[in-house]
Amino acid sequence: MDYDAFTGGVEPGGLRTKNQIRILICYLLSSVDAPLSREDVIHIMQDNGLANYFEIADAVAELLANGNLMEDPQHPELLTATPQAHMIAKQLDAAVPIAVREHAVSAAANLLAAAKRERENKVEIRRTDNGYNVVCHVSGGDMELMSFTLYVPDLYQARMVKRNFHRAPENVYRILLAAVTNNTDLVADILKSAKGKAL
Repeated sequence: MDYDAFTGGVEPGGLRTKNQIRILICYLLSSVDAPLSREDVIHIMQDNGLANYFEIADAVAELLANGNLMEDPQHPELLTATPQAHMIAKQLDAAVPIAVREHAVSAAANLLAAAKRERENKVEIRRTDNGYNVVCHVSGGDMELMSFTLYVPDLYQARMVKRNFHRAPENVYRILLAAVTNNTDLVADILKSAKGKAL
């Protein structure tokens, strides 16, 4: 097979032809069946070493121009797969190695799950005279389960609190609930299961 794509930043097993990159993008958007931004597509593929940044950007532009992808009318920054892209993904998915496809779809699913957590569990950073208050809200779907405010002295720490809270808001809720109900065994179990990972 002749390689016609730049390979800077591409890991072994990644994509080295323009056609494979276009197919993977169609496959990715068809498989997750949810809109993704151009930045999300680039982030998923580049950060996982699946394709070169410039090749991904070119492929997205070409797929948009050809009508394989379209911009969401309500949110133009979001891309969706057209029926044509679904057809390409079904007919030509054998052209892209299965490990690469699974890797890309898994990364996209994680990204969408993280976006859902952030949407449902809001964090507000409010500047005060002495620093910042970080207000975290834990959602239970259609109702708020809990909200709390943490004071931090600078914006760097405020953003760190926000980032770490969004990684697992359910663990923060469970730990605080266990602490205020004096369920020390549950606190220990949660901390043990979260060991080596951010809460």
